[in-house]
Amino acid sequence: MHTLSASERQALETIEQPPMLGQVQNWAAINSGSGNLDGLATTANLLADAFSALPGEVTLVEPEPVDRVLSDGTVTTVAHGRHLLMTVRPECPTQLLFTGHMDTVFPADHHFQTLRWLDDGTLNGPGVADMKGGIAVMLAALNAAESSGKLAQTGYQILINSDEEVGSPSSAQLIARLAQNKLAALTYEPALPDGTLAGERGGSGNFSIIISGKSAHAGRNPDDGRNALLAAADLALRLKQLSREGLSVNPAKIDGGGPNNVVPDHAILRVNFRPRTPEIVQQTDVDLRRVIADIEREHDVRAHLHGSFGRPPKPIDDEAAKLLGLVKQCGADLGIPVAWRSSGGVCDGNNIAACGVPVVDTMGVRGGSIHSSDEFLIVESLVERAQLSTLTIMRLSEKGTL
Repeated sequence: MHTLSASERQALETIEQPPMLGQVQNWAAINSGSGNLDGLATTANLLADAFSALPGEVTLVEPEPVDRVLSDGTVTTVAHGRHLLMTVRPECPTQLLFTGHMDTVFPADHHFQTLRWLDDGTLNGPGVADMKGGIAVMLAALNAAESSGKLAQTGYQILINSDEEVGSPSSAQLIARLAQNKLAALTYEPALPDGTLAGERGGSGNFSIIISGKSAHAGRNPDDGRNALLAAADLALRLKQLSREGLSVNPAKIDGGGPNNVVPDHAILRVNFRPRTPEIVQQTDVDLRRVIADIEREHDVRAHLHGSFGRPPKPIDDEAAKLLGLVKQCGADLGIPVAWRSSGGVCDGNNIAACGVPVVDTMGVRGGSIHSSDEFLIVESLVERAQLSTLTIMRLSEKGTL
């Protein structure tokens, strides 16, 4: 066990709950669903003001263009909010990356818009855990670490994106650029209520397959038609059969069809894949294209594949294990048990790890029931998790290596 140094103790003592809780309450009171551009703009401006307390430059970055397949098969560009980016001491030899997201899964017309206390220590509200609480933890930790004066040789970048909950399509390229030449990364997704972190994660791929057939009268000349709905249903069944150990396949929705007396000439299959390893991603991509080609040939239809494996799998390699070990040691020195387990969920940590950067991606608050109207924040964890991050940051800076 390490003994906390005087500078570490002094930095940790600067972290207080009331300002952090106030930030969470203010930020969570604003709807910032991934599609609510006005709410995201308001939130981004508030966050820019809050993070301006750090010694760096804050900018709001325009999102990359993103296409979406509509139910009629047309492809349109979807607007996303701007992303907050901050750069501190870019000239320093040791560089770190901190990421979070300002968006939630609750759209502007969702019924879950208000905060309430479940008990004296548990706050219920949209995004209080995922992840406006996490953003407050990140900011408090960086402020505390900066107050120590021990980060003179350490620079970092902060990204708080606006589209994590929909897969980060307009920020994925930005994440990849920011990950370059970073020693390590911390991401502020919530830990489980007992503090357990996510270790390895599987990947995720979302696809829309547009099927184009040929319409015909269902009574007079049905054999002249090419039933796109039937082809999509057959495709869904065949793709589901790809499921195996290490791969979950979920055909989720079919758009298409029409009047009962018309052979449908249009359908779209939406499907999600959850591969556990990079090797399974490669094989699944081959299998997906093979099955689509079989459907085209056997049903005499045309198919257009739209989508990607936007979240690569995140294994725990040697460097990631070292970073987790450092967090665990910091927790032990603070009297905070730190453990981790594999997760079927995905986040920006997947994308960071795919760039070869070790990342711990659940450094946020303890909370639960995320993505539901029961979402809650365990308020005492604000200071607890901020102290854990502060100590981790200071020791990464001191060592300059894992």
